[in-house]
Amino acid sequence: MAQADWIELADALSVASLRRGVTAEVTPPPPGTGFVFAYNSIDAQARGAHGWAVALPDFDPMAAGGSIRGCVKRVGSPGNVGMTPLLYISAEDSPPSVNSRAYILGLGDSDPYEVVLAKGVIASGLPGAAATDVTVLRRSSAQYSMGDDRWHNMRLDAIVEPCGDVLLKVFANDLVAHPLGTTPDWQPIVGMADFVDGITGIASGSAPLILGGWCGFAFAVAAAVNRRGAFRALQADRSA
Repeated sequence: MAQADWIELADALSVASLRRGVTAEVTPPPPGTGFVFAYNSIDAQARGAHGWAVALPDFDPMAAGGSIRGCVKRVGSPGNVGMTPLLYISAEDSPPSVNSRAYILGLGDSDPYEVVLAKGVIASGLPGAAATDVTVLRRSSAQYSMGDDRWHNMRLDAIVEPCGDVLLKVFANDLVAHPLGTTPDWQPIVGMADFVDGITGIASGSAPLILGGWCGFAFAVAAAVNRRGAFRALQADRSA
């Protein structure tokens, strides 16, 4: 996807607080060639996020759901906490904002960290202990060390059922066995079974997100400097 296919989320942190852009400073995911989109926080007081939404004609919004996928990385930073790189889908509000609620798939804000599926405000990220405006739906069984310097190739599908439920499915691709440029092998993430966000709100505690439909990626920070994250190979699909 080209830069023109994306719009910035409203209410985002400015570049004076959160630097970002296409760079070779972070080693790309396997096979290790090309560039990445990276973030680095430079304001110790700034708390929030910056991100992008897919702005193609058939994606604004996706009332029937869709899929967002890409390579995501927590880049080694002082303290290794206070940062969440994430993918999101079904974001409310138009235009979408970092303060919109959405389904979020990202790397939890802890060290070691887990892959986390949540429902909540994008700017809040994915804290190790869920905040009041973020409801954790699933966590991966595996934990990962910041010292692993690992890229995660992840996929989040949100399917709006005829009854109004939203079915959430998450997958991962092993970048060592299937690097970028080859066909990904999407496999379920252990510990993260399919989640049904039903119209009754029993499972998640709130109504499913079916009124929006924006998708994209974002980086959230929690008032700390030199917190870093990176993204590569972002793709989106929509349901008919």
